[in-house]
Amino acid sequence: MRDQEMRFAPPVPESIDDLGLPNGMVEQIILKVLLFRGDLKGRVLANGLGLNYSVIEPVIAHLKRMRQVVVKSSLGLGDISATFGLTDEGRELAKQYAETNTYSGRIPVPMTQYASGVRLQRHRGDWLTIDMLRRAFSHMVVDDRVLWQVGPAVNSGKSFLIYGQPGNGKTYLAEALFNIETDLVYIPAAIECQGNIIQLFDPVYHERLDADESELSAFASERTFDGRWLQVRRPFIVSGGELTLDMLDLSFNPGSRVYDAPLQMKANNGIYLIDDFGRQRVKPAEVLNRWIVPMERRVDFLNFRTGGKAQAPFETFLIFSSNLKPEQLGDEAFLRRIQYKMLVRSPEEPEYVQIFNRFARSEGLEADPAVLDSFIDKHYHRAGRRFRRCHPRDVISHAIDLIRFERLELRLTAELLDRSFEVTFISEEHDE
Repeated sequence: MRDQEMRFAPPVPESIDDLGLPNGMVEQIILKVLLFRGDLKGRVLANGLGLNYSVIEPVIAHLKRMRQVVVKSSLGLGDISATFGLTDEGRELAKQYAETNTYSGRIPVPMTQYASGVRLQRHRGDWLTIDMLRRAFSHMVVDDRVLWQVGPAVNSGKSFLIYGQPGNGKTYLAEALFNIETDLVYIPAAIECQGNIIQLFDPVYHERLDADESELSAFASERTFDGRWLQVRRPFIVSGGELTLDMLDLSFNPGSRVYDAPLQMKANNGIYLIDDFGRQRVKPAEVLNRWIVPMERRVDFLNFRTGGKAQAPFETFLIFSSNLKPEQLGDEAFLRRIQYKMLVRSPEEPEYVQIFNRFARSEGLEADPAVLDSFIDKHYHRAGRRFRRCHPRDVISHAIDLIRFERLELRLTAELLDRSFEVTFISEEHDE
C-alpha cells in the first residue's frame, strides 16, 4: 500500500456524534429512505446510509418511540435483522421532509470533515518521478525536453498553460496525465453545509474502486473506512467551449432541491483541464478572475441560491490548453496568475516520421521509407507546409477508409497517400 493511502482513510463512525450532523437531519434521511424504498431490514437500511447499524440504532429507537417507524417482522437476531417500515404518522412526516429536499442516500459528510480529508489527500511535493511520467507518455512520441517541462508543473500541482498551433497534441498530452500511476482517493457521496446538501459523487467523472457493500452485515468489524465516503481514482475532468461561469458554482436542482457540486470541486485531488481556452462563451479574463483567490489560497467560495456562501477546499491541478497566442488571452499580469507555461511546438521531420510509422504499425500497416520520403517531400517540403502531430493519424485513417471501401491491398502506396492527403486538407483551388 502506498504511503498516500496509509496517510488518510476516513475513520468508521462509532456513534451518531461522530457524524458531525444534527440528529434531526439523520432522522429525516432515514424516514425518506423508508418512504422511497419501502420496508427495509436494519442491515440494508444502515448500508444504504453508509453506516454500521450500531450508529443509527439510537435514532431508530427514538423513531419507534415517536411511533413514526415500526418493526414489521424480525428474525429474532435483534433490530439489525428486523424489517422496518413507516407508520401512517411517519409517512406523512417523511412527505413533509421530502418537500424540503428528496435526498435519501448516504448520510452527508459535513463540509469541515470533507475539507480536512481533501487536504490530507493532496500530493506530496515529491510524489512524481520522471520514470512515472515516461510510463504515462509511453504511447506518445515525446522527447525528454517535454517531460522536463511537464514534470515540475504536475508535481507542484500549480496552474499550467499549454499553448501552440492546433493539431500538435496539446489535449492529447494533457489527457496522458491520467495514465500516471497514482493512489486512490476518498470522496463523500454528498456534503452538508449550512443545512444544504451538495451532491459530490458523479459517476460521469468519478471511477469507483471500492467493493459493493450490499453484502455487509453492518457490524463495525466489517468496515475499513467510513461508508459515507467512496474510493475513486483521482479525477480527471475536461470542459471545453461549453464552459460558462455558472458551471463553476453550485447548481440547484429544483426537482430534488439538492445542490450539485461544480466541476472544480468534483476535480479536487485530481486534474481539471479547460480545453480550447479562450474559445468559451465567456472571456478568458472572466474565467481566470473566477479562480484567482482559489488558486492562491486553495479555498473556493460557492453560492447558495438563498444568498449564503459555502467555503470549499480547492485542491485541483488546473490545466489550460489553448490554440491562441498567450497575448490574445490576456496581459502580462493576467498570465502571471498561471504559474507554468509550455509551448507545444510543431514536430521536426524525424519526429513526424516516428509518429507516422508508429501509428501505421498500430493499424497493421507498414510504410515503405522511400514512399514516405516522397510523400513528405511532395506535400511538405515543396508545398511549404508545416508538420503537425495529428497529420499522420488523419492521413493513415483516411487511407484505411479508402482501402476498405475499394477492397484494396492493405498497403500504403504513394497513390493511396496522395489521395488520402487530398481528402484530409482543404484545397486552395477554391480561391480561383
